[in-house]
Amino acid sequence: MPSLDNIAEAGRVVDPVFLHTPQFVDDTLSSRLGRDLVLKVETLNPIRSFKGRGADYYMRQLAPGQHVVCASAGNFGQAVGYAGRSRDIAVTVYAARQANPIKVERMRALGAEVILEGDDFDVAKAAARRHAEQRPECVFVEDGQDVAIAEGAGTIGVELAPLGLDALIVPVGNGALISGIGRWMKAHSPRTRIIGVCAEAAPAMEISWRTGQPVATDDAATVADGIAVRVPVPIAVEWMREVVDDVVLVSEKCISATVWTIRDTLGLIVEPAGAVGVAAALDHRFDAPVQGTILTGSNIGPDLFRELAPERPRSQ
Repeated sequence: MPSLDNIAEAGRVVDPVFLHTPQFVDDTLSSRLGRDLVLKVETLNPIRSFKGRGADYYMRQLAPGQHVVCASAGNFGQAVGYAGRSRDIAVTVYAARQANPIKVERMRALGAEVILEGDDFDVAKAAARRHAEQRPECVFVEDGQDVAIAEGAGTIGVELAPLGLDALIVPVGNGALISGIGRWMKAHSPRTRIIGVCAEAAPAMEISWRTGQPVATDDAATVADGIAVRVPVPIAVEWMREVVDDVVLVSEKCISATVWTIRDTLGLIVEPAGAVGVAAALDHRFDAPVQGTILTGSNIGPDLFRELAPERPRSQ
C-alpha cells in the first residue's frame, strides 16, 4: 500500500508548482446537484494535469543521467518529461498511434522522445516494456505499478482531508490517483466515502475492483482517453480494494455533456477524463451532503469540441 509517511513527505518536497491547487464550492453546480460540491482544479500548472505530483515524487529517487521509459496517453508522459528535464534524466514515452496529437506535441516540447506504436495504450505499454528490457541503461516505470507515483498523487488527499467531505468522487484510470488519495483519506478523514468513476465504454477497472481480480476488456473506446484502461495493473486493483468504497460508470453521452457544463458554469476547459467526477455526481446523485471531486486534466485535442457538439446540453 502507499505509505502515509511518504505521502506526507511528498506534500513537502514535490515541486510547489503542482501543490495547493484551488478548491472551492461552485454555487451553480451545487444548485444543480442539490448538494455542496467542492471542486479541486488540477489543470493550472505547466502540464495541465495532476500527474506532475506523482511523477515528480517518483523521479526524485533517480540519479541524473538515467533513462526512463514509460507509456502514456499523454498526461503522464508530460509529467515525466517535465520532471526529467529538470534532473538531466532522459525520457522516452510510448503512446498509441491515435494518441491525442496535442498531448504528443507537448510531450516532445518537454524534451521526451515519443514513439507511437499500437492501436491503444496497452499495446503501447507492452512495447515500452520491451524497449526498456532490451536496454540495460533504461528504467521502465508504469503508472499504477510504482507506489511512489500513487504516493505523490496522494498529496491531493492531504489538501482535501481537512474539509471533512462526506464523499470524494475520483476519476479512475490505472488506479494510482484514487489509491493514493484513498490511503490518506481513510487515515485522516475516515467519514469520507471514496467513490471511483470509470467510463462505461472502458469498464476494466470497475469490473476488476468488484471482482477483486484484474479483468481485461476487449477494448476501451471512450472519448475520455486519460482513463481508457483495457488491461488493469494487478497491484493497483489490490490497492483500490483496500481504500475505495464504490466504483461507478458514466456514459459517453454524460461525459461529453459534462465537458460543456463545466465550460459554461465554471469557465474552465477540461478534457473528458477530467470531467468524469462531475459527470458522476450529476448522474448518480450520491447521498452525501458535501461532496468533492477533482478536475484532473485539460489537455484537449484540436477537434474535441466539434466531436462533442451533439452532446452540448440543450439548455445552453
